[in-house]
Amino acid sequence: MAENENGAATAAPQAPQIKMNVLAQFVRDMSFENILAQKGSTGEVQPDVQVTVNLDAKKRSAEGQYEVVMKLKVDSKSKASGDQLFLMEMDYAGVFNIGGVPEEQLHPFLLIECPRMLFPFVRRIVSDVTRDGGFPPLNLETIDFLALYRNELARRQTSAQPATVGDTTA
Repeated sequence: MAENENGAATAAPQAPQIKMNVLAQFVRDMSFENILAQKGSTGEVQPDVQVTVNLDAKKRSAEGQYEVVMKLKVDSKSKASGDQLFLMEMDYAGVFNIGGVPEEQLHPFLLIECPRMLFPFVRRIVSDVTRDGGFPPLNLETIDFLALYRNELARRQTSAQPATVGDTTA
């Protein structure tokens, strides 16, 4: 609290209140290929799973609305032979209504906080699809979206590409 010239207490100016509402979330595109079953392989297989995540964010026509897409690729190969076991690709999108975020902080907010909101749903879908596809359920490790964002900024600085909200891959 600050005091005015009469010594009365006045409220200190507050930072704008950040608000974020998830308006919708959905699977935009998904494919799962059980290559192991197609080839007819048998026996115990030790998988080597590689997960790739790309993020994209863009402004929508409505005021304060943004769409954030998490593009996930899960590639599983046999550790012993290198043969493909399965391949899953999914684009999972969220539509967010965001207010009170300063313009200079909007880009990191969209590519860090919004994916954090989507991730538990992506994790569940990956687990269900791999289980339903004939494999043990794959429980994705938690993704550090802050580190992903920082790594992408560093990569772009070394290649001298400006980061924009509509063109972001992490």
